[in-house]
Amino acid sequence: MNFFRGVMGGQSTGPQPSGAETIQKLCDRVASSTLLDDRRDAVRALRSLSKKYRLEVGIKAMEHLIHVLQTDRSDSEIIGYALDTLFNIMSNDVEEEEQEDNSSKQSDDLGGQFTEIFIKQQENVTLLLSLLEEFDFHVRWPGVKLLTTLLKQQGPQVQQIILVSPMGVSRLMDLLADSREVIRNDGVLLLQALTRSNAAIQKIVAFENAFERLLDIITEEGNSDGGIVVEDCLLLLQNLLKNNNSNQNFFKEGSYIQRMKPWFEVGDDNSGWSAQKVTNLHLMLQLVRVLVSPTNPPGATSSCQKAMYLCELLQQLCIILMATGVPADILTETINTVSEVIRGCQVNQDYFASVNAPSNPPRPAIVVLLMSMVNERQPFVLRCAVLYCFQCFLYKNLNGQGEIVATLLPSTIDATGVSVSAGQLLCGGLFSTDSLSNWCAAVALAHALQENSTQKEQLLRVQLATSIGNPPVSLLQQCTNILSQGSKVQTRVGLLMLLCTWLSNCPIAVTHFLHNSANIPFLTAQIAENLGEEEQLVQGLCALLLGICIYFNDNSLENYMKEKLKQLIEKRIGKENFIEKLGFISKHELYSRAAQKPQPSFSSPDHMMFDHEFTKLVKELEGVITKSIYKSSEEDQKEEEVKKTLEQHDSIVTHYKNMIREQDCQLEELKQQVSTLKCQNEQLQTAVTQQASQIQQHKDQYNLLKVQLGKDNQHHSSHSDGAQMNGIQPEEISRLREEIKELKNKQELLQGQLTEKDSLIENLKAAQSAPEKVEQSLEASLDGDPDQTTGLQREVETLRAQLNSQSMEISKLQMEKQELLQKTETFAKSIPVSGDNGTITTARPTDVEGRLSMLVQETKELKNEVKALSEEKASMKQQLDSSNSTIAILQNEKSKLQLGLAQSTKEQDDLLVLLADQDQKIIALKSKLKELGHPVEDEDELGSGDQTGNDDMDDDVDDDNEDNGDSEDGVHHDANEVAGGSA
Repeated sequence: MNFFRGVMGGQSTGPQPSGAETIQKLCDRVASSTLLDDRRDAVRALRSLSKKYRLEVGIKAMEHLIHVLQTDRSDSEIIGYALDTLFNIMSNDVEEEEQEDNSSKQSDDLGGQFTEIFIKQQENVTLLLSLLEEFDFHVRWPGVKLLTTLLKQQGPQVQQIILVSPMGVSRLMDLLADSREVIRNDGVLLLQALTRSNAAIQKIVAFENAFERLLDIITEEGNSDGGIVVEDCLLLLQNLLKNNNSNQNFFKEGSYIQRMKPWFEVGDDNSGWSAQKVTNLHLMLQLVRVLVSPTNPPGATSSCQKAMYLCELLQQLCIILMATGVPADILTETINTVSEVIRGCQVNQDYFASVNAPSNPPRPAIVVLLMSMVNERQPFVLRCAVLYCFQCFLYKNLNGQGEIVATLLPSTIDATGVSVSAGQLLCGGLFSTDSLSNWCAAVALAHALQENSTQKEQLLRVQLATSIGNPPVSLLQQCTNILSQGSKVQTRVGLLMLLCTWLSNCPIAVTHFLHNSANIPFLTAQIAENLGEEEQLVQGLCALLLGICIYFNDNSLENYMKEKLKQLIEKRIGKENFIEKLGFISKHELYSRAAQKPQPSFSSPDHMMFDHEFTKLVKELEGVITKSIYKSSEEDQKEEEVKKTLEQHDSIVTHYKNMIREQDCQLEELKQQVSTLKCQNEQLQTAVTQQASQIQQHKDQYNLLKVQLGKDNQHHSSHSDGAQMNGIQPEEISRLREEIKELKNKQELLQGQLTEKDSLIENLKAAQSAPEKVEQSLEASLDGDPDQTTGLQREVETLRAQLNSQSMEISKLQMEKQELLQKTETFAKSIPVSGDNGTITTARPTDVEGRLSMLVQETKELKNEVKALSEEKASMKQQLDSSNSTIAILQNEKSKLQLGLAQSTKEQDDLLVLLADQDQKIIALKSKLKELGHPVEDEDELGSGDQTGNDDMDDDVDDDNEDNGDSEDGVHHDANEVAGGSA
């Protein structure tokens, strides 16, 4: 309360008494009223007064409003009023325009003070987080605004409370999925305030799928053509990614870089660029730069650069870079973005070197950019961006440096002058009247020589034509001539940085520089003079250049050996004065600014003095030059000896390093071979194990078959063994043999019957001379002929059925034989290798050769087993051949039976024909006897007796016909009737 009294006492104009009384009454109603409607009306009235009377409402009503949030959660309307009231008293954006400046300042203080009071009780923030789970618009939206205000007023404290709250961040992430755009958009603003400068919360938000949701919102809103919602989402993405390596890696691994490409598809019509589109595209470019910033870890930056090339994001940026009608600030930021995307990445640098501007004829993009850099009419920030792009293109790019220097050499210069090269543009800028162009060209050329001794030596060959009739001058000499002419400070600083970079770590360039007798006197004169503050920087750079000439001097020139130059410094300048002037560089304010980051960022052209890479060179050489100045000749000699020793040592070390590198490569290859052999060995072991199991199964089957065959061999011959191998049981074979015997017996019986028929025919033939004997023999034969014929026919049918069954069984035997042959072949093919006992026992060798030898030995053993199994297969094949011979024998017997049956049938038909002929002959003979009048009295009696006998026989024949239904018996009946008539 003392705090509130102080705040109230400090007010210049207090609230009206009526207002204070009203607020007090409303607070009493909220605290004491039992009806929800009364409390709701009172809170609504407090909300209406909270904008005008922030202090009074905050002091008197805050506690009651918090109580309402705790107790009346069932009523969304009163909760919404309470949240709005708290928002009004804590927010600094609700002051009315008529308030005075001092009142506004006091209101600013009030918001922070009330926020501090509210968050002292952490339960209040937790309560507010729980209210955000309510889907009701009148609760969620005021809650989002109130929490955003708390984060703006007391960000770190509220962040810590939310961080320790269970599911605190997850509840806030649900706001991005809200279908109501107002809540979703304010949720983005809330997350912006929540993630500001808090890496822990940034990681949690990122892993709560924030990237996916934000990119979806940006796409839904139209990418760069979207409104302020896109801007808010981009700002939130920057909060999550900037200086957060974990989130950057997660963003790259989640393939979200690929989703950034459509942002920069601005189309061909670039005439209409709204302010919001420019802002959105500017933030998008900054987001790309966040991922590839030089301050990030090199590995993370490199991986992002490669991903941007693979998804063609770099290509899209280059299209914007070469497009027309792009606003200047967007073009400048695009150049800076492309610079950092290609910096130190060889693939991206090579692609950028191949980009051409859409001009006629096409020109390389580098040349077009350099034309802008050396053009003094271009904006300053654009020229700085082009210089940064050129520096990034040459950073750790030996090929690019060689290409730039090559454009300066005489053999590559275009004599026609139609096309302008990068080297010509740099030389033109180096010697122009614009000091800024001089500085930019000198720094750009220095980057073409950075850490590249080869190009430093190549640049010594460059010759310049100064005027008509005068001999050409080397580039090195022309630079020193411009220095001696007393040009602007910015020009001289740029040239001195170029010369220092050129001569460092290059004794040949130092020798060329010392060949000009005017250079050393000029440097000593510049250092020895007492000039103003502006010239002190030039003096420091001259001291650095002279120190480089001493430190990297190879003593090839007698007049300018190290010792003589030191004596010159001591006489003309003084060692202490020289060191003091050398220290002017690192103490300069602009030096400190340039050393902070690679991108040249200057507020004005006058501040453009130092390059970032040059500050590294100064830091490296300042100490060694100081030591070199104070060393005596003896120490120099010792140092030279040490240097030679070190060089020899370095050469030896380099030799051994190369050997080690080669051995490492060989070792890596051997490791790969070992790993390959290990994989092959594992595969072979797996295959051998599988084959061993298969072989064991086949062996088990083979042993089972062998046992069965052994049992069968005790009862049957080899033929029966073959039959059994084909699946025919011994009982079936014995039954077939018995049937064959029966068929043979029946065949013999038929042959006997045929013999009887033959004898009967012979008797009939003999009856021609003795009719009585013929009739008697005929009657005797006909007396038993029908029964025999019927029996023969039945036997023939039986034989046919048996032959059919035998043929079916023989075909079945052939099919089973084929199946067994196929199984045997499959079994033989599936046995590539095996051990003696079907099991594989492999010891663990110490090296690959041991394992291979074991595998070879096992392979030999397995081949032996295959050979044994092949012999067994041959024996089984012999058994199959024996079974085939048995089948052939059965087929031969079947064919013989069929032939005998056919012959017996034919003979029976012939016999019937002969009988019919004999009947006709007998009738003819009887008729002749009657015509001759031969007495037949005894014969008539015999005939009557015979007729009676014949009648009896006819009855028997009729009964037999009725029983058997055979049509052939009718023939014999007719013959009997004829015989009876004749008698």
